[in-house]
Amino acid sequence: DSLLQESTMSDIPEKILLEIEKSGKVSSPDLAKLLSSDHQKIVGAIKSLQCLEDMITAEMESVKRWELTKEGEMVAEKGSHEAVVWGLVGEGIGQPDLMKAAGSMGKVGFSKAMSAGWIVLDKSGGKPVVKRKVGEIEDVIKKHLVEVKNGAGDNLPERERGEYKKRKLVQEVTEKIYILNKGPNFSTTISKAETELTPEMISSGAWKTANFKPYNFDALGISPPGGHLHPLLKVRAEYRQIFLEMGFTEMPTNNYVESSFWNFDALFQPQQHPARDAHDTFFISDPAETTIFPEEYLERVRKIHSEGGFGSQGYGYDWKKQEASKNLLRTHTTAVSARMLYKLAQQKEFSPQKYFSIDRVFRNETLDATHLAEFHQIEGVIADKDLTLGDLIGVLYQFFQKLGIEKLRFKPAYNPYTEPSMEIFSYHEGLAKWVEIGNSGIFRPEMLLPMGLPEDVKVIAWGLSLERPTMIKYKIDNIRDLVGHKVDLNMVQRNPLCRI
Repeated sequence: DSLLQESTMSDIPEKILLEIEKSGKVSSPDLAKLLSSDHQKIVGAIKSLQCLEDMITAEMESVKRWELTKEGEMVAEKGSHEAVVWGLVGEGIGQPDLMKAAGSMGKVGFSKAMSAGWIVLDKSGGKPVVKRKVGEIEDVIKKHLVEVKNGAGDNLPERERGEYKKRKLVQEVTEKIYILNKGPNFSTTISKAETELTPEMISSGAWKTANFKPYNFDALGISPPGGHLHPLLKVRAEYRQIFLEMGFTEMPTNNYVESSFWNFDALFQPQQHPARDAHDTFFISDPAETTIFPEEYLERVRKIHSEGGFGSQGYGYDWKKQEASKNLLRTHTTAVSARMLYKLAQQKEFSPQKYFSIDRVFRNETLDATHLAEFHQIEGVIADKDLTLGDLIGVLYQFFQKLGIEKLRFKPAYNPYTEPSMEIFSYHEGLAKWVEIGNSGIFRPEMLLPMGLPEDVKVIAWGLSLERPTMIKYKIDNIRDLVGHKVDLNMVQRNPLCRI
């Protein structure tokens, strides 16, 4: 008799070694039977023994075997459907009562018992009564299923196996098993290898005789903790690289607080425009106003607003310096563009320039799936002589194709400081609709000529948010999943590098 009868997880490996010592060669299913243990526990113990240097050899094989389904297990315990029905008939029973008593086994059991000639349906008395046709039966199905349960399913005739499979009593499964043999360093005792050298080992000298586990230089190790670039920063870096490749110069955008003069007035945006209302703009309470202006330029801006000039009739209202002095969180980076164009106009001789900026802007927006109160604006500006709307459209197609966005549409629009003006739309695969991604146009003479730029100089410009193209690129349909407290940090860590 085998020494292995009962076992726990802790002593299974040792008992496996004892059985290999005794038998020389053993399979994992045989071990499961000997140990009265689940096969998966045996496999786990075998894998732990494989970690020990050449103690055992284990060859994995795939074998097919038959096992009972849940219904088959019930039949092996209680008897076949037809046998159960035959047993309930007794001296005779009404068909409805029989079906009720048999439960889930009634329909199949009645049909099979009738086919086998075990019962008969007597309708002579009016109501159908089920009676036994034979005095005794042999439940072969139960006998066969007990054999399957005991691992002898392959011994069943093929015809019966096919019938039981059709009745969903048995099923064929493929199982991975191990064939175990002694290894070069076989032993019936397990000595755990040391995994680290401790101060105690050094002081006592135990390290000299200790068995250390060898280093696994192929192990990947633990990923070191560290920061991860947000998708917005990845896309921002790509945008910046594209601008630089196209020969643009980056504008300084480190002043979030701007005066109303540079944010609105210099752009020929009237002081009564709705965008200058507190419902759309965040005004600064302290300091509320600024006094730093280029006075001559400010006077020319006042004049073009109030009286007109350079062929324009202006807006014809009383322009107030106090309104232009109000400080605010800039609503667009075009305020920076205005400063750069004014600086360009002060040069003795005009030279064509291409500027770009990518930075934060602030608007008093209602939050929804595509809008935030704080977002990033990307802006491109080209100043040269005799530029046209065709130049603008061509540059936009070239710019967006570098971003991998080829489905573009342009829609006529109105801006106080550009004429003509166009809204830029791109198709969003996630939202399955056209989404506005930017605005564009040619700066008006009323904005450029007061700065001192030559009359034949035209400036084309476009602006777009950083967030929406990022959403399109990464197929994110809600901006709150990209920015804010609801952002999934795992998404930030797993997100691939942006390749536009």
